[in-house]
Amino acid sequence: MIINPRASAPYPDPDAPQAETLAGATSGEAAPAVGAAGADTREEVVQSLYEKREKIYAREVHGKFARLRMLAMTVLLGLFYGVAWLNWDGRQALLFDLNERKFHVFWWTFWPQDFFLMTGLMITGALSLFLFTNLAGRLWCGYACPQTVWTEIFMWIERRIEGDRPQQMKLAKAPWSAHKLRVRATKHTAWVVFALFTGFTFVGYFSPIRELSDKILTGALTPWATFWILFYSFATYGNAGWMREQVCKYMCPYARFQSAMFDRDTLIISYDQKRGEPRGSRHRGEKETTLGDCIDCTMCVQVCPTGIDIRDGLQYECIGCSACIDVCNTVMDKMRSPKRLLRSTTENALDGKKSHLIRPRSVLYTCLLMLVFSAVMYGIFNRTLVGLDVIRDRNSLYREVSAGVIENVYTLKILNKTERPHTYTLTVSGIPGATLSIDTRGELRVPSGGVLSVPARVRINEDQLSARSSDIAIRVEALDDPALTLTTEARFLGP
Repeated sequence: MIINPRASAPYPDPDAPQAETLAGATSGEAAPAVGAAGADTREEVVQSLYEKREKIYAREVHGKFARLRMLAMTVLLGLFYGVAWLNWDGRQALLFDLNERKFHVFWWTFWPQDFFLMTGLMITGALSLFLFTNLAGRLWCGYACPQTVWTEIFMWIERRIEGDRPQQMKLAKAPWSAHKLRVRATKHTAWVVFALFTGFTFVGYFSPIRELSDKILTGALTPWATFWILFYSFATYGNAGWMREQVCKYMCPYARFQSAMFDRDTLIISYDQKRGEPRGSRHRGEKETTLGDCIDCTMCVQVCPTGIDIRDGLQYECIGCSACIDVCNTVMDKMRSPKRLLRSTTENALDGKKSHLIRPRSVLYTCLLMLVFSAVMYGIFNRTLVGLDVIRDRNSLYREVSAGVIENVYTLKILNKTERPHTYTLTVSGIPGATLSIDTRGELRVPSGGVLSVPARVRINEDQLSARSSDIAIRVEALDDPALTLTTEARFLGP
């Protein structure tokens, strides 16, 4: 897979002659003479390095892929803004409660001790991204990436207020007036309100959103909550409203390494050069035998959210949104030419070869994904909701408390990982005659999410010890729920 990074990227080729010429000129050395072509190339390189960023005014497009993007945007934004308000069993359904150190995911509650499961879920997500990229190209970037989704909604707001591409460009070039100030103020006000709602919703996943809304209405919002709401609001406003394609082109690392997951059977947005070249304009329905089907209308460039010309080849700036395909199909219809001059296809298909869905890399990603996901699901469904840590007293190996009775001292820490308090009992086994006593009065009651530290003594007759170090098992069990039980191995030392 070859991605053309120079088709729209502003970086000069260090191996090209003009790069050496520029280097010599800037270091004070006499630059060799160059011809007219070399001078033009050097001027283009210097301009691309230092020119001011020009805003991209993406034209609105309609078609199959545009409808799919709108559907994906509606579903994802609906989930983001709606799930925060769902309740489950008397609590917020999805809540990462940092104060209480609880992560509620519908019917599951995760604790800091379950962090390895969260890590497994993140690895599952990464492997899924690798697999989908290998099969369908930048499907994530074009349809599900938060940067893309929020940029789409900000651009939709912009079009509703300022108009489509020609009207936006006309307004931008017009001198400042009361009308321009009013339109721009309206747009940015709508952006800020939407960004504030986004920041509020995001913080609502870490602090109960109903309590958060009540605090906002009563003016009792804490400084930290205020800071994070404003921080994420500013990030949304800046990334989706101002930076837009700059995030995809220069900040997102995925654009740089995604080609490592591509092969000749990966779906990419491609221009059929054999059919489209040479380009040239003509009237509708005119059959010009010396020209290809591409009429060089540049509509594919005008609708591109990153401002590239896909006809120059696949580029890392392409996010795979397929807007160019929709608009090109529309133009081909008007010109009474076959569609699919721009299409989602594979390099093998473009070369007339057969594409393969099943291939070594996709099989590898699939196997790794299934393995990690199965392990995570097994860990989630078989995790124990009670924890027991056994810590030996390091100050003394053992004590002889009476004739022939050896004692070891431990600290037992009981962790309750359920949603309600429980009372527990402790027993010891592994060696006949072993007894366990605790230095705590009252019940061993542990609140939800709490940890109870219990000093304990284990005593065993010396004649039952066959070695200086023996294995014992300490068991914790909830009195009101026999399913909450756990046995932990420990070492008992003797003479």
